[in-house]
Amino acid sequence: MPRIKKHDPVSVERFYTEYAGALQLKLVAGAAGLRRLIGEPTVNRPGLVISGFTRYFAKERVQVIGNAEAVFLKSLPPEEQIKRYAVFFSHKVPCLVFSRNLQPHKFCLQAAEKYRTPVFRCPMVTMKFINQATLALENLFAPRGTEMGSMVDILGVGVIIRGESGIGKSESVLALLDRGYSLVADDITKVTLVDGREVMGTSSEVIRDHMEVRGIGIINVAAMFGIKSIRREKRVDLVVTLKSWTEGEEVDRLGLEQESVQILGVDIPHITIPVRPGRDLGRLIEVAAFQTKLKSAGYNAAQELNTRLIAQMAPEAQA
Repeated sequence: MPRIKKHDPVSVERFYTEYAGALQLKLVAGAAGLRRLIGEPTVNRPGLVISGFTRYFAKERVQVIGNAEAVFLKSLPPEEQIKRYAVFFSHKVPCLVFSRNLQPHKFCLQAAEKYRTPVFRCPMVTMKFINQATLALENLFAPRGTEMGSMVDILGVGVIIRGESGIGKSESVLALLDRGYSLVADDITKVTLVDGREVMGTSSEVIRDHMEVRGIGIINVAAMFGIKSIRREKRVDLVVTLKSWTEGEEVDRLGLEQESVQILGVDIPHITIPVRPGRDLGRLIEVAAFQTKLKSAGYNAAQELNTRLIAQMAPEAQA
């Protein structure tokens, strides 16, 4: 069995800061424990622990109490409630969320402050919160990295354009924007692995909407080409490397074999385009994106032509 690589933990503070709005979280106690770490990208309902069974407890997860757990706790005598909350918080869980805007009992708030455990309220129904919080945690735990290159969305194909400085990346991106396509990131693309199979590209928030063009300076793409020229994130479907033309260097002229590069462990189709004066790089990258889209739909022009040539030569060889 392959060994599963454990994720790096995420702090409760980061979870709260980035998703308080989306999850409608309100901190009600335990602010001193916001630096606690969430060890797993999922959510746990601690019903069994509250009822007294503590042999197995997924204590590294975000904990959520819904109607069932809250009604059970209220049914207990006060001294028993104090005991159950003490046992629960003594396991040093990352944080506790009360769904459906349930009001935590004062015994819960006192124990949370004692054990320095953040407690939140949320108006969502329990299952909706669990689903959305799990998606948020998976995004926070996802492997991340950066790729040197600009990224453009060409008719639904996410293309990272890379190459040495001054080779024409910015000019290519401008030509593509002029054709109505969208900029995802300029110069540096932030990548995230989603579900272990898809690589999503985006831009840093600081420089989003902007591009640096050599000789001109910084331009605001949204202001110049319209809001449709900006896309916040896109799946990476193709990597195009612009490379200076070298006389005598072998260049793939048929495209029968598909090259690939690895980004965060995922193989991404890769094309190298030789750069010479007079070549319309924007058009070439556009055609490469179209070709990638056709291949993903099951059509490969090079293979079709190769099959046709083999079929034509077969009778001649037999004769």
